[in-house]
Amino acid sequence: MENLQNIEAVGATVEEAIARGLDALNATRDDVAIEVLDRGGAETTGARAREARVRLTMKERPLVAAPEMLPAPEMLPVSPEAGDKTVAQNAVQALEELLKKMRIKAQVLARWDSLEAGGEQPELRLILDVRGDDLGVLIGRRSETIDALQYLTRLIVGREFDRPLDLVVDVEGYKARRENQLKQLAQRMAERVASTHKSVALEPMPAHERRIVHITLREHPSVTTESIGRGDSRKVTIIPKK
Repeated sequence: MENLQNIEAVGATVEEAIARGLDALNATRDDVAIEVLDRGGAETTGARAREARVRLTMKERPLVAAPEMLPAPEMLPVSPEAGDKTVAQNAVQALEELLKKMRIKAQVLARWDSLEAGGEQPELRLILDVRGDDLGVLIGRRSETIDALQYLTRLIVGREFDRPLDLVVDVEGYKARRENQLKQLAQRMAERVASTHKSVALEPMPAHERRIVHITLREHPSVTTESIGRGDSRKVTIIPKK
């Protein structure tokens, strides 16, 4: 797959330039190496301030994620529950039709997975992973496009089977990598809270990302979690148990 590997971006400040570059690459800071080329200059009489300039380079990563995150192309894992094979097949068909209407050529792979929660009964989810070339357009800024595609697929499949379905639409393992990052962050921050006995607030996140943090830590012996704030500012706070 042919991807943009690096980009130079400019802005009024170094941070603004970095933010513009990350948006162009559909990446996070963890995904790139940052090189400051010019920190910019202050305004002088009769002249505008010189803009800051940075270069962002995508870090190397495996073309295929770990086996437990992405199945082999020929596999269509099926839930032990009766009838779920039909659900998976219909979900694949629904997503393929949406992609076709968007004039995007891609393959949809389906598998059942469980969101580990530390309890005896993990939550079951259907994962639809879209594979193809130049699929960055399906992710969008702050995952807005992929979230909209997931919402439509859930709506179509849910109406057909007359029951809600925890269905996740992923693109080239993007959400799988993000989920792993969130789980690791949640565990790391939980250990900090447990040792310092001081609450920690994470960065603002969309609802499905906050849910991952809540589920990851809901069985933790030393901390509990709570969402605070409103709208785009809503974030998870990790709190020590009394």
